[in-house]
Amino acid sequence: MSRIGRMPIAIPAGVTVEVAENNTVTVKGPKGTLSRTLPSEMTIEVKGAEVTVTRPNDLKRMKSLHGLTRTLIHNMVVGVSEGYQKVLEINGVGYRAAKEGKNLTLTLGYSHPVVMVDPEGIESVCETANKIIVKGIDKEKVGQYAAEIRGKRGPEPYKGKGIKYADEHIRRKVGKAGKK
Repeated sequence: MSRIGRMPIAIPAGVTVEVAENNTVTVKGPKGTLSRTLPSEMTIEVKGAEVTVTRPNDLKRMKSLHGLTRTLIHNMVVGVSEGYQKVLEINGVGYRAAKEGKNLTLTLGYSHPVVMVDPEGIESVCETANKIIVKGIDKEKVGQYAAEIRGKRGPEPYKGKGIKYADEHIRRKVGKAGKK
């Protein structure tokens, strides 16, 4: 039995969940609206202030879709009520970030500045020159955009220079040994 799939999803105040035909789930909340078409094999029911997901049988595919479907709906509910954010840190001499409208300009030691445009529904904020916060209601898009920013100059293991997540630990390596 899927332990995650069996758990009901509590709907907070101010959030509405609607299930249309073909398992299209629309979640509306104070931060916005998210809609997603989920696997048609799953049965999604809204009862009062709870959403439950049930599966038709115990085939391996149905078991894996059960937990996935429940988690996707839960992420949508949390997104429209609280939102998601990822914090990135920039380490390195001369490495910095600046925000100009929807453009995020990264200076990362290349011969040119790297300019990234915020995708639709995602906002990036530069708190300081070396701290970027990516915010949004869609967990998948927030994570993807944060990964794209990090990918422009990932952290290296010798000095730790580059862009890393705030909660990420970089395994450090010892540099080359000098002559004796």
